[in-house]
Amino acid sequence: MSTDDEPTDAGQTGEVPAADRPRDLATAALDAARTTARKQTSRRRWVAGRPGVDPGDVRGGYSGAGTDQRDPQKLGSLVRRLVTDRGWEKTAASAGVMGRWEQIVGPEIADHARPASLVDGELVLIAESTAWATQLRLLAPRIQARLAAEAGAGVVRTIRVQGPATPSWRKGPRRVAGRGPRDTYG
Repeated sequence: MSTDDEPTDAGQTGEVPAADRPRDLATAALDAARTTARKQTSRRRWVAGRPGVDPGDVRGGYSGAGTDQRDPQKLGSLVRRLVTDRGWEKTAASAGVMGRWEQIVGPEIADHARPASLVDGELVLIAESTAWATQLRLLAPRIQARLAAEAGAGVVRTIRVQGPATPSWRKGPRRVAGRGPRDTYG
């Protein structure tokens, strides 16, 4: 019986001499790695347009010459995807109508009318004068068609035109019947 501390004779017990052990271990590890690699070749698939490359084997995290989901994306496509994922399509379309009013209707109409609100498909326009309010009421179908082409169908269903706002003595949403501001002057 021998212990680990005592040297043994290789010829008597059939063991490999101590000098050859690291070489045999390295050979065995290499053989095991080759066997594993042969088994994994069937799992390899296309990555970034390159056949036979395992996604985990891409060095440095670079995708190569082909397009890949890890490549930098354009900001517009990312914002569009965010708007779609969050369900903000109608809100974005409404904001587009308000923000691009002059480009949609043209400079002449935009100089004399401004959008006040767009709620539930009803666009409220404030005209510069009563004459422009009448003109806008006549142009409402054309404006609505142009808005449908630019912002999408169904964003603006009706257009309500208001004339210029006259000075009002009313403060707040409620009102008491009476003679109005004349009561305060005597």
